[in-house]
This record gives sequence, structure tokens and C-alpha cells, in this order.
Amino acid sequence: MQSLSWHHSLWHPGAFHGVFQKAIERAAPAESLAGRVLSLTDSITFSVFQYTARGLFERDKLTFSAQLTFQILLMNKEINPAELDFLLRYPAQPGVTSPVEFLSDHSWGGIKALSSMEEFRNLDRDIEGSAKRWKKFVESECPEKERFPQEWKNKSSLQRLCIMRALRPDRVPCAVRDFVEEKLGSKYVVGRSLDFATTFEESGPATPVFFILSPGVDPLKDVEKHGKKLGYTFNNRNLHNVSLGQGQEVVAEQALDLAAREGHWVILQNIHLVAKWLSSLEKKLEQHSEGSHPDFRVFISAEPAPCPESHIIPQGILENSIKVTSEAPTGMHANLHKALDNFSQDTLEMCSQEKEFRSILFTLCYFHAVVAERRKFGTQGWNRPYPFSTGDLTISVSVLYNYLENSSKVPYDDLRYLVGEIMYGGHITDDWDRRLCRTYLEEFIKPEMMEGELCLAPGFPLPGNMDYNGYHQYIDDALPPESPYLYGLHPNAEIGFLTQSSEQLLRTVLELQPRDSSAGEGGAGTREDTVKALLEEMLEKLPDEFNMAELMAKVEERTPYAVVALQECERMNILTAEIRRSLTELELGLRGELTMTSHMESLQNSLFLDVVPESWVRRSYPSTASLGSWFADLLARINELEAWTRDFSLPSTLWLGGFFNPQSILTAIMQTTARKNKWPLDKMMLQCDVTKKSREDFASAPREGAYIHGLFMEGARWDAQAGIITEARLKELTAAMPVVFIKAIPDDKQDSRALYPCPLYKTRQRGPTYVWTFNLRTKESPSKWVLAGVALLLQI
Repeated sequence: MQSLSWHHSLWHPGAFHGVFQKAIERAAPAESLAGRVLSLTDSITFSVFQYTARGLFERDKLTFSAQLTFQILLMNKEINPAELDFLLRYPAQPGVTSPVEFLSDHSWGGIKALSSMEEFRNLDRDIEGSAKRWKKFVESECPEKERFPQEWKNKSSLQRLCIMRALRPDRVPCAVRDFVEEKLGSKYVVGRSLDFATTFEESGPATPVFFILSPGVDPLKDVEKHGKKLGYTFNNRNLHNVSLGQGQEVVAEQALDLAAREGHWVILQNIHLVAKWLSSLEKKLEQHSEGSHPDFRVFISAEPAPCPESHIIPQGILENSIKVTSEAPTGMHANLHKALDNFSQDTLEMCSQEKEFRSILFTLCYFHAVVAERRKFGTQGWNRPYPFSTGDLTISVSVLYNYLENSSKVPYDDLRYLVGEIMYGGHITDDWDRRLCRTYLEEFIKPEMMEGELCLAPGFPLPGNMDYNGYHQYIDDALPPESPYLYGLHPNAEIGFLTQSSEQLLRTVLELQPRDSSAGEGGAGTREDTVKALLEEMLEKLPDEFNMAELMAKVEERTPYAVVALQECERMNILTAEIRRSLTELELGLRGELTMTSHMESLQNSLFLDVVPESWVRRSYPSTASLGSWFADLLARINELEAWTRDFSLPSTLWLGGFFNPQSILTAIMQTTARKNKWPLDKMMLQCDVTKKSREDFASAPREGAYIHGLFMEGARWDAQAGIITEARLKELTAAMPVVFIKAIPDDKQDSRALYPCPLYKTRQRGPTYVWTFNLRTKESPSKWVLAGVALLLQI
């Protein structure tokens, strides 16, 4: 929500007054008083919406229009607050098992929670009873455009949104957009950005235009273009451009003074680079806002702060400006054209090895577009986001030119190394991301390029020798429609990424809800009651801490496994002690027996919003779960530890995801085997054999090593019969793995043929949650799974 936080200081009385006045002037006349009031309300609402939306990034516009719509409908009592609460909070029942194969347990938990509300009675029974019709609905491409099965099609729009939230969370943003359009009108969802000329009309000597920058876009070209039309150019000396950051503050102040006197335009670029000078700038703009030449204009640009704490732009500057965002185009089509735009026909003709140069240049453009745009798939795209820039592409092409001019053969290995490890690889900090970058180049830049056999994506062959316009035309004619396939990913990657966007949208709108509102008539009562009930339930269910002295006494021999068990119990005690302490303290605070502190306030807020409180997160394990699921998971982990520490014999199968430190148990497997066989520990590795069975099929632990359950695969699935990785099923985002047998072997015994080294992560956040690498059997080339972002996860 970077850009939304620019609006914490949006409404300066002066700015609001201006927008308000213009809205009244724009309002359509009416015959009656009621009609006029309606017309005024409509005009003012839309003007405020437009003024705000212009300064929001694309990803935040829907959040804003949804919040606006929900608040208007709540105020007019047109929607039930309890239903809105369900949509935003999604209090799914934990621990249920879905009776139908087309819905996950998490979806079914939502359906069960909905079915307990009067308006949704029997929804669970209907879905089970007419499973076929509901399956067809759930599996359609755009279910939000289809009619709901049975009587449910007659439900209100918000009620249908609640059901959609459980059935297809990935489609919620589209369904919310339709909801806004239905309630407020289509002008609130049209994605057309206002042209610069319209924005300019609203500016003035006291109202600068403030551009919020995003990578790869230069909004100041618009200023220059519009200036040219009106006679403001650098040559005419009435357009001044100051790029801040290199001691240019004095130059900027002089330019402002001159422009205010003479009616010139001033562009101040990158003001975020001169934090100390910003209060002087604020005073200067204030000083010139009155009594200046009427044609005086100021255009400012700055990058958004990465987080609210690092905001440095003074409130006065933000309040008085018209804020405008400008964003780079999205999608493969736009990005590939944009990459090619860095070159020209002259570029294509400059190299003596023309055919090779052109083919590799086009390939580098595709590579650049892929690595830049792959970021939208979240952690399945890249573990961490990287600032790849057009500079990386143009330098790579220069390197290509120099190599081809100085060598008769194409040095494929050198090119791949320089582009993948240095130009682009220079940004990359994660080993798995480095492997991904390297794999793209191994697939794209190889001798087959010149034989016309290479496809950059399914259905998109590398074009032969063409001229510059021919390549642009080829992109328009031959590039398949936007889909994860263009990146080597499975279509599920899009569902995953849309589901995460959906979660973020609803979470943000939930956090924007007024704090003091109750959950509505017949709802859950006040905020305090909700928190009290949850707090009592948690304290009641939370087991006692482990008695470490007793456990230590019980351990006969401190084997590597026993050490891990004791460490896990200690970590669990630290966490449960903090949970009990903080909940008990808050309980006393709510009773009025203790003064409420800011820590207690934030704990209360977390409980109400169903998020894991900060002080628990610090002592916990990585998790992406909401508080309800997280707490159920915590109790399950304690159960496993209690069972294990009864006699400290290794459980028949280990729940690897239930450990604070899963690495420790995997290391213990190696230590135990090494001691038994007197092998050196540093010459060993883990071998991973996927069985065909599930955890219920195992009665005892293996003689050596351990059985592990509870793993999931993202990006592909495991074919248990064939014993290899295979394509994922559509809409099955994280397929469960059978039990895996892990044992330690000397590293020279590992057969590395037909294996995919698969990273194992604790959560979908990947990156820093990396645990280990498991080598999995594959019939297809391992590079296929690298590009598809295939990984094992300990929790989903």
C-alpha cells in the first residue's frame, strides 16, 4: 500500500475546498431539491474519488474504491455489517475436512463458518448434495460472471461475494470490481488514467503537480511535451529543470524565484534525495503560492518511501499538490516491445556477424522482459525482488557486440556467464534465484538458436533475420496471449498470485475499517467482547509448559535426536510463556485491573484482526497463517512434542513442518548415521526416497534415517506410481507429498542423473525460510522444474 500512505495528508482544507467547489460547478442541474442533492452528492463523491485515485498506484486503486463503496453502503444501511465482516476477516473453521474433491479444507472451513449464519443456512448441505453443479461453477474460468447454482443466485451481491471468498479467493478482486461497478457505477472502475492536459488545468501557482515515480517511467516527458504546445521549452529559457541530489538546492531556489516572478515552469526532480532541504522547499513554495505570476508552475517528482516510517516529504508539499502516479506497462507484450525500443535499425546493422547478433539481441530482449515481469508471480517468480533495469540489457548488448566483433565463433558460454552472473546476476543475492537466471540463459542462448529450432516460450519460436520494424511486427503477430506459460511457469502460478493479491486487498480494507464500530445488530457484539471471548478460549486451550528438569532426567542417553527434542521443548516454552503472559495481562487490562499499555492495545488489535501478535511472532516459527489457524497449528505441534518426549523414541513418521528448527532434525539424521557407521560427517549427504504411502501406513520408525510426512509441492506434483515429478493439476496449487524416507549416505554414493535438486522452504514466502535441498527423481529435464519455480513447502 505504498502509495496509499501518501494520502495520510491528502486533504488540506485549501485542496479540499478547490475540489469541492469544482465538483459543485460540475454537478448537473435538477428540477427538484432532492434531485439536486443527489446530483451534488454524486459529483462531489466522484471528484474526490478521481482526485485521490490519480495519486494511487494501480494495485491500490481497487482497495480505495472498495473501501469507498463499503463505507457508503454501511452509512446508508444497505449492507449487513456481519456479512462484510465475514468477507474481510474470513473466520474459516479450522480443522475441518472437505467432503468434496473440488474444494480445499480451507475453503470448506469458510463454507462451514458461513453456514452457521442465518442467511446462509444449508449452504454446506446444498454444495454436498449438488456437488456436480457446484464443481462446474467453481471450476469455470470466471465464476464471478456465472450464475450461482440453485437458490443461491437470488442472494444479494455482498452475500454472493462472501460465498466467492470461500470458493474461489483468486477471483475476489474481479468480483469486488464488479460489485463497485454495480453499486457506484462504471466510472469508478474504468482503468483509464487521466491525460496530463486535464491534470495541468487543475494546477496553479499554489498547486504544484507532484509525480510519484515508479521504475522505468519518466513522467517528465509529459511536462516537456505539454510545455512545447504552450511555448514552454528549455530553449525559450522559460522551462527550468533541476535534478536534485548533487548540491543543486541553491540552483533550485534561484529557479523558483525567477519562475515565480516571470511566470516560468520549474521541474524539480527526485526531491526525496535531499531530505534536509525539504523544509526550506516547503517554505519557498508557500512564499510563492501568493502574489506570483499567474503562469508560474512547479512540477515535482519523488520516489515513494518503502514504508510509512521513512516518509520525509513535508505534509505541506503533499497537501497542496496534485499527486499523480505513472507506471511502467505490464505484461509480456508491452515489456518485450519496451525492451526492443532501446535499440534501432542502426543497432541491428552495426555488427559484422549480423545474423548471430540479431538473433541473440532479440533473445536478450525476451530474457530481459521475462526476468523483469516474472516478479509479479511473487515468491514463485523470484525468491526476492530485484531492480533489473534497461541498463542491464543495453550493457549486455554492448558486450555481445564486442565479443562477436572479436571472435569468429559465437562464445555461448562466455556470453551466458557475463549476462547471467555479472550484468543481471550482479543484482541477485539468492542462490536459487541465481540458478533460475542461469537456467533461462542456458535454455535461450545456445547453438540451436542459429538452426531455427529454438522456442523462447511454447508457441513462440525465435524469429530469424528481420529488420527492426519486422521484429516489432513479429511480437504483435506471433506472441501468444499473456499467461504463465510465457515464463515457463504452470497456470497455477497465476491463481496463486491472484489469491495472494486478493488476501492483501481484503486485509487492507479490514485494517481501514473504523475502529469503534460494533459488528452490527445480532453480530458478535463489540470489539471488546470479541477479544474477551477469544482470549478466554485461548488461555483455556493452552497447555502447561514442558517441565524441562523432568524431561532431562528421563533422557538416558543424549542422542542427537533427544537433543533436538529437548531444544524444541525449550523453544516452545519460551513461546507459550509469552502467549500466557501477554493474554493474562490483557485480560486484567480489559477488566480495568491494570492500566492499558500500547503493547496491550496492539495485542487487542491483533486478536480482533485475526493476526498473530508481534511479540508472539518474534518467538515463533515463520508462518503465513491467520491467528485462528496459527493457534490450532501451535496446539498440534505441542501434541507431537508431548508424544515424542514420553519415552524419547523416534516417532514412526516425523512431522517436519512441526519443528521450530527443521534443519536440526535433518542434521541429527546425518550425525546418528555417521556415528553408527564411523563415517566422516563432512563427507555425507541426505538421500530422499519418496515412498508410495501416507503416514497412517507406518507403525514404526525405520532402522536408519527417518520417515517424514506433511510436505507439499508447489509448481508441480509428485506422481507416486511412476516415482517422478510431473505436471501439476489445474487449480491444485500445493499437492501433498507421500511420506518421504530420509537417510544419510556418503556423498560419493549419490547418483545425480535424472534428479532435480529441489529446495525445501518452511512457508510460501520462500527466500529466508530455506531449510534443505532434496534431490527428486525426474524424467524430464531438471531445467523445466527450475523455470516452473518448483519447491517443497513445510506449510501452506
